[in-house]
Amino acid sequence: MSMQLYIGNKNYSSWSMRPWVLLRQAEIPFEEVLLRFDAFTPDSKFKTELARHSPAGRVPVLVDEGFAVWDTLAIAEYLAEKYPERRLWPAERQARARARSVCAEMHTGFGALRSHFPMNIEASLPEVGRRALREHPPVRADVDRLLQMWSELLSTHGGPMLFGEFSIADAFFAPVVKRLLTYAVPLPPVVAAYVERVQALPGVIAWTADALAEHDFLDFEEPYRTRA
Repeated sequence: MSMQLYIGNKNYSSWSMRPWVLLRQAEIPFEEVLLRFDAFTPDSKFKTELARHSPAGRVPVLVDEGFAVWDTLAIAEYLAEKYPERRLWPAERQARARARSVCAEMHTGFGALRSHFPMNIEASLPEVGRRALREHPPVRADVDRLLQMWSELLSTHGGPMLFGEFSIADAFFAPVVKRLLTYAVPLPPVVAAYVERVQALPGVIAWTADALAEHDFLDFEEPYRTRA
C-alpha cells in the first residue's frame, strides 16, 4: 500500500505544499488525501477527520503503513531516510548541514512574511505587497534575509537549485516562491531566475494547476479580499 499524504487546500496551505512537491519531484508514490479547510474549531469536519491521524491536529500528515508522521521537517527527514537513493538532502556534509539550517530557519522564522503575505496562489495582490514592504519594516527585513540567503546559496552551489540539484530545501521554499509572485515582490535577477526555475518544476506546476482549479474562497484565509 502506498503512503498517504493528508493536506489542506492547495490554494492556501503552504505547509502542505512542501512535502507534496517533495514527493512528486522525487517520484515517490503516494496517495493524496485532501481535507478541505472548513474551519479550525475542535468540532469542525477538518479537525475531526485529522484527529484520526495526528494528535497535533494540523496538516500535513504522512501515513506510511499505518504509521503517522506529522510536521514538515519530520516528514522530510523520514522520506530522506526511507529513500536514500533519491538524495533528498545534498550529498556533501557541510552542504547538507546548511540545507538543514535554512529549512529550519524557514520552518520557525519569517513570521512577518507569513503574517502579511499568506499564501494565496490564485490571487494577484501587488498593491498589498508594496504597502506591506513600505509600512512594515519586519516584512522588509524578512524579504531582505530571504534574498540574501538565496543569492548566497545559488552563488556557492552554482544552481540551478539552491544546492545544485533539487533538494528538500527547494521544496521548503516553493511556497515562498508563490508568495513572492502573489504580492509582486521586486527581485534581483539571480533570484528572479531561481523563482522561474522553481515555477517550472513539474511538482510545482501540478500543485499550482490544482490550486487554481479549486475555486474555494475561504473568508478566514482572505485578509485582503472579500467574496465577489
